[in-house]
Amino acid sequence: MKGRKVALFLNELHERVVQWQGVLAQQTYLWQQGKWIAGQLPATGGWLVLLAEQLNKQAFVSSLQVLDEAGVNAELCKVETVAARELAVLRLSSWSPALKAALQQQATDWDVACVPELPSSNQPGLVLMDMDSTAIQIECIDEIAALAGVGEEVAAVTRAAMEGALPFSESLRRRVAALAGADASIIDAVIDRMPLMPGLTELVTGLKAMGWKVAIASGGFVPFARHLQHQLGLDAVFANTLEIVDGKLTGRVLGDIVDAEAKARILETLAQQHGMALSQTVAIGDGANDLHMLAKAGLGVALHAKPLVQEQAPVCLNQLSLEGVLGLLRAR
Repeated sequence: MKGRKVALFLNELHERVVQWQGVLAQQTYLWQQGKWIAGQLPATGGWLVLLAEQLNKQAFVSSLQVLDEAGVNAELCKVETVAARELAVLRLSSWSPALKAALQQQATDWDVACVPELPSSNQPGLVLMDMDSTAIQIECIDEIAALAGVGEEVAAVTRAAMEGALPFSESLRRRVAALAGADASIIDAVIDRMPLMPGLTELVTGLKAMGWKVAIASGGFVPFARHLQHQLGLDAVFANTLEIVDGKLTGRVLGDIVDAEAKARILETLAQQHGMALSQTVAIGDGANDLHMLAKAGLGVALHAKPLVQEQAPVCLNQLSLEGVLGLLRAR
């Protein structure tokens, strides 16, 4: 019966949620005890953001049914198009991990962010992202290994590390050791064909327009991170240094390894340097070595992530790419 009430109300509205802007301009709607009423929530206990390339009514119906079953009230704040993607934002009367899980389970062809708090786009902030399989579409060490003739050996270790089956530092040393004797010129060969992740340029451009800082903390390598820094105008990059002697890779990494703990420290340090609260930070990653920084940030976003990360990350983007992060930041 409750689901029918939702559907009956929404039957009056356009199938595309973004077309509801005119309705919202006239009245604020509050979902309370299984029906819509005019009004606002007295306080915010959490946020729900629905995102898709085209956000249709079904995403809204499914989500409201979950809220209804959980006894959670919701105020429909806005619908908007950001970076050619559509989103709807609702303030919630309360939030819980169980509510988040239930909403995620309902999501089929849309993305869900159900969080206790969102950063404010009207204040300075920081986005710190992983590089391999996050800012770019490849794992650089796998590409180097393929050109060095040890691709299968290294790729197997990479998979184990990203799934959390191996400590990252151990896996990195094992993979780099397999590259000993390879010509260092293969690094430039990989850089020349390094594909950016869809939405990366839109995200960075949008963040700069908001006055936000953008940085990379990568378990990959300095040449690739610096190439991205110069290409996109990033504020800072942190990555590992491959030892090169006489134009050859030695199979060793110089200095401290940028692992999971280091990424979380980098996030905290950058926030302090720029005088920002951690609540105004966003971390983006896809592998197990990103979980610490995802948990530390004000908003942690897993991008097309490995199963372990999907289970633990505060927000998972599985339909959209990096442009979806910009949508989340425009939600408030």
